[in-house]
Amino acid sequence: MIRRSTNALALVIFLLIGLIIGSFIGDLLGETIGLLSFGKTIGFDPFTLDLAFLKLTFGLKFTMNIASVIGLILALVIYKRL
Repeated sequence: MIRRSTNALALVIFLLIGLIIGSFIGDLLGETIGLLSFGKTIGFDPFTLDLAFLKLTFGLKFTMNIASVIGLILALVIYKRL
């Protein structure tokens, strides 16, 4: 049981690293290779809920570009080979 949760954690870490590196490469090479920087942003802008005794701010934006997807796929392939 512990091994399965460790594998799930490793998969999540690999995928996050793949997304981060892919996004960085997309930003870095986006001017040279325009296709890599093409992407979409999904989410909603921050909004505040004020309950007089508690103030909460929620917001979430997720930006993906082609390079991020490539990084995600490469991270998955690398994880499967381990």
